[in-house]
Amino acid sequence: METLERDTGDSKEASYSAEIQNIWVEAQDSLKTRLVTEDDFRWQLPTTTAAATTLIGGGECEVLKYVGGVDISFAKDDPSIACGTLVVLDLQILEVVYEDYSVVTLHIPYVPGFLAFREAPILLQLLEKMKTCDHPFYPQMLMVDGNGILHPRGKCPPTFYWIFFPVFAYCSSILLNGFGLACHLGVLANLPTIGIGKNLHHVDGLTQATVRQLLETKGMHEDILSLRGDSGRTWGAAMRSNPGSFKPIYISVGHRVSLATAVKIARMTSKYRVPEPIRQADIRSRDYLRKHQSAG
Repeated sequence: METLERDTGDSKEASYSAEIQNIWVEAQDSLKTRLVTEDDFRWQLPTTTAAATTLIGGGECEVLKYVGGVDISFAKDDPSIACGTLVVLDLQILEVVYEDYSVVTLHIPYVPGFLAFREAPILLQLLEKMKTCDHPFYPQMLMVDGNGILHPRGKCPPTFYWIFFPVFAYCSSILLNGFGLACHLGVLANLPTIGIGKNLHHVDGLTQATVRQLLETKGMHEDILSLRGDSGRTWGAAMRSNPGSFKPIYISVGHRVSLATAVKIARMTSKYRVPEPIRQADIRSRDYLRKHQSAG
């Protein structure tokens, strides 16, 4: 990605920033046309902790075994220095079987709603490196520390569109999906991806305070809350991973995975609040960056 220098004049910097954001909007909208929000994979979710294949209808079917997790950590004294991390876990034992890192200097600032343009290139490089080597543990699906369609740029066609112009509303709803880091990575890598947010973006009337209040109202017997906005559209799900905790994670579709499947996988991979693939990527990323800086 081309690195562009910042202009010293405030007005030029502002217009330059707006120009770049318009380019990013066009790129996101183009990628959205390739977004798949339903299950689109050959593997099955495991029903036991046994083999990596299972017999279905007399034949063998591939079972989900290798789940990837990605995260990026930043140096405390210089937030432009970042460590991108890819880990792959064996789903049966939830232990890391592969890890790789990339420490880089970022030249693109963080702009709300466009995180992927800052972080995705690092993570895509790690995935491509693993794929090029034809590594046997290449992930069958990827969990991303970031959002999928539960994203600030997400909108929904007005209700009357669905009543009077259902086909147009459906086509518009695809383009009006939020398109966070999990979507961006999933489409470009052509991998099933799930977005896991630790905080809730305010989209379609959804707020973090309201969601936590609703979970408290549900009590301890229910740990999942559908994130349905004011428009009636479902953007994701809030899930309490730990009994007794009212601090949820926010699950959303990234690419080629339905919300129902995303929730099941989040449950299967959670020992603590955050699913293990992302938790391990986060821990190892910070540790690797710390050691890298100490050695330098």
